[in-house]
Amino acid sequence: MTSSLSIRRGGPGDVQAVLGLLDKATEWLVANGRTDQWGTEPHSTNPRRIEQIEGFEAGKGLWIAELDGRVVGALAVGEATAYVPPATEPELYIRLLVTDRASKGTGIGTELLEHARMLARELGVGLLRVDCFGGGDEALIRYYEKQGFTRAEPFGVPVNDAQWPGQVLYQRL
Repeated sequence: MTSSLSIRRGGPGDVQAVLGLLDKATEWLVANGRTDQWGTEPHSTNPRRIEQIEGFEAGKGLWIAELDGRVVGALAVGEATAYVPPATEPELYIRLLVTDRASKGTGIGTELLEHARMLARELGVGLLRVDCFGGGDEALIRYYEKQGFTRAEPFGVPVNDAQWPGQVLYQRL
């Protein structure tokens, strides 16, 4: 990773940039036939998603990665979402990790995950968890495993008349 990457706390002015990253990621997923992960619609026009990102910022859990002054990634940490099995010990939960598809392979996600580890250590917790899309070819699960996470419980989230497949992963610090 280039040394010009910086990570800072997100503010109200970053919400649209994060939604833009999510929109670009969805465009990439759709172009690659992976519509079962996030669907096909932009996040920037979804009131629920806008409210979610605003909530991450308001709760001081949003972190922004910038490269040469451009937003290239976002991380949100906090408490686990209600749809995953609860932890049996104190933890920090990664609620969102998204990077700029144009910067794929440059280590931005790795840097943001390292930032999450640092935040967990600062809080004095030894467990970091994340969930991700558990369907398709499991590429996202394998990404987190390469980052040092271990599979825990799979889960499903009711969406319309189906179940969205999810996977919880954890890492001991």
